[in-house]
Amino acid sequence: MTDFNELMKQAQQMQEQFKEAQQNLANLIVEGQSGAGLVSIKINGRHDVVGVSLDDSIMSEDKRFVEDLIAAAFNDGVRKLEDKSAETMGSMAGGFKLPEGFKFPF
Repeated sequence: MTDFNELMKQAQQMQEQFKEAQQNLANLIVEGQSGAGLVSIKINGRHDVVGVSLDDSIMSEDKRFVEDLIAAAFNDGVRKLEDKSAETMGSMAGGFKLPEGFKFPF
C-alpha cells in the first residue's frame, strides 16, 4: 500500500509542473496563416493577437475576402495553440486516463 503522504507529495509536484507548463504555454507565440501565406497572425498562449501581416497583393481585394482571410488565419493560430497545449499537457498526464473532452487547466 502506498503511503498517503507520498501520494500528496507526488500530487503537489504534479501541480507545480502543470503550473509551470501553463506559464510556458502563455508565453508561447504561434503563427496562423491563410491564403497560402497572404495573411499571417501571431497569437500568444493567452490568445492575444500580437502581430498581423497582410500581403500587399490583397489590399485591392474585396473587403469581405480580406475579412475571411483574417478570420481563417486567426482560427489556424488558435488550432495550433490548442494542439500545442494538448501535446504539452498530455505528455505531463503520462499514464493517467482522463475522461473524453477533459481539458487543462480546470
